[in-house]
Amino acid sequence: MKPTIYDIANKSGVSKSTVSRVLNNQDNISPEAKEKVLAAIKELNYMPSKLARGLTGNGFDAILALSHRSVRSTSGNPFFSDVIQSISAVSEKNDFDLILQTSKNNQEEAQKIRNKLNEKLIRGIIILSASQDEQYLEELDALKIPIVIIGKLEKEYEYIYSVDTDNYSDSYQMIQTLIDLGHKEIACLHAPLNIHVSADRVNGYRKALFDNYLDIKNEWIVDGGYVLEESIQAAKKLFSGKQLPTAIFATDALKALSLFQIIEKEGYKIPDNFSLIAFNDESYSAFFTPRLSGINVPTNILGTKATELLFKLINGEKDLPKKVIVPTELILTDSVARK
Repeated sequence: MKPTIYDIANKSGVSKSTVSRVLNNQDNISPEAKEKVLAAIKELNYMPSKLARGLTGNGFDAILALSHRSVRSTSGNPFFSDVIQSISAVSEKNDFDLILQTSKNNQEEAQKIRNKLNEKLIRGIIILSASQDEQYLEELDALKIPIVIIGKLEKEYEYIYSVDTDNYSDSYQMIQTLIDLGHKEIACLHAPLNIHVSADRVNGYRKALFDNYLDIKNEWIVDGGYVLEESIQAAKKLFSGKQLPTAIFATDALKALSLFQIIEKEGYKIPDNFSLIAFNDESYSAFFTPRLSGINVPTNILGTKATELLFKLINGEKDLPKKVIVPTELILTDSVARK
């Protein structure tokens, strides 16, 4: 039978509450009592060695991966599973554990982080996407812990760094390519605009149309939500109008997948009836016939570079770039035709 907190109390000759304070790394305990409890913990083999080191040293060897999106909104999205795998691989290489955290709002998120810092549970944070509301980042920056965001930062922070692609320019490039091929009526199916990546992709789309003196039709700019069911309904809405576009830009692979489904269901063909270009993910590539034109988001590279940067910060390296931009490549396939 595994030893319990009562066994530790009996072995060390202190109360159960004293053992609890030691386990929670609280200060209101005498050095003598703490020494007795730690000795009992070691003798009884109550905790893993990494946990015991956390109680007696500078903290646990762990980093926090934080998503301020709900589990429902990330379900079926390969970005989050792929990026977590990359973060986990680099963490394991550095002999660190990885803690995952979600929250309902920024206030709850910040409080959870403060609790983990007070308990010395984490030594760095990776945030998986960048919200347009950066106010809470100032609060996180004041905690003086290394933080890397996979996404865009508008402001400069002392302890917060970012790794991202240039979503605005990538979107502009894709729309300009469609225009150069003769398309003038281009629709956009996008994710919610409360995060930087979605807003930048839609803004790049708008700017390319504007620079080419083309109409920006609000009915052709449709929010496809976060999950496939919402995206399919949005795609249906796009095809229910009196006038249809000749080309469609999807801001992520989930939106592209919903468009493929609706186009096939309605009896249309790609690219005969509609050209399709999108930000894609390698995990979805097998679902698209013809192969999807656009830019494959380098998810694994983003996760790897962000985590490597975080460990450099944890290890005290100086003069590191505040913002890292990962290059991308536009690939044209049979899903786009000349108009």
